[in-house]
Amino acid sequence: MFTEISSSSNRKIKEVIKLRDSKYRRNSGRFLIDGIREIERACCCGIKILEVFGNKETINNFAKKWEKNVSQKDSFYSISNVLLEKISFGNRNEGIVVVAEIPKEPAALTLFEAKICSVSVPLLAVLERIEKPGNSGAVFRSADGAGLDGIIVADSMTDLYNPNTIRSSLGTIFRIPHAAMDSISAINWLRQHKIRCAVSRCNAAVPYTDYDFCQPTAIVLGNEAEGLSDIWYGNDVTTISIPMRGIADSLNVSNAAAILFYEAQRQRL
Repeated sequence: MFTEISSSSNRKIKEVIKLRDSKYRRNSGRFLIDGIREIERACCCGIKILEVFGNKETINNFAKKWEKNVSQKDSFYSISNVLLEKISFGNRNEGIVVVAEIPKEPAALTLFEAKICSVSVPLLAVLERIEKPGNSGAVFRSADGAGLDGIIVADSMTDLYNPNTIRSSLGTIFRIPHAAMDSISAINWLRQHKIRCAVSRCNAAVPYTDYDFCQPTAIVLGNEAEGLSDIWYGNDVTTISIPMRGIADSLNVSNAAAILFYEAQRQRL
């Protein structure tokens, strides 16, 4: 069942290592998932697994439960712990790393629209020009915890399939419907679907607790250093703020997201 690989110069290992690079991921249409919890969540959410690398015990355990998710049955590779350390992200080594297929964008957008349109009063997030993978992943994790219906990633400056994004999201990125588009397309899409925008800005006069989140709403969050672009204004846009009591003028975007997401659900419940 397994093909054994013992050399770091093996072509398969070299290809896996290349998937740490964003450009190579994009060009190949593949990405890496490491961590048993993240891999299982990807499988549960229908992510197509192309190859599995790990020690024999971990691969056996994985195959018993998830073999049907692997596209080809001869794509299991038994490798040493030394090689696992080479292909694992950071200092984390749980004995298994998989190569998965990046979902095709047109199909992802169609699925996103279908799911959002099936919700009577949608609650979404928009992430514009977020540049740190860890922040993007953390926002997905908070969105999952607060029960948001979906996320629009606008003018992304980071790669959603970066290992740090997946790690920070704890695999929730695979569950939450999301779509990538430019910012103008994002605001036009929201207007087309009659979803109002609650735009987080540090200088906004409206405290976030005064906004009515019980209407169809997209919570819009911007770049860590520069905030949001100027397109996020209009009659259907309300700028809201989180009061700051100290010397800092803003929170980390993932912390701000968590506060706004849970306030929205508090009002709705």
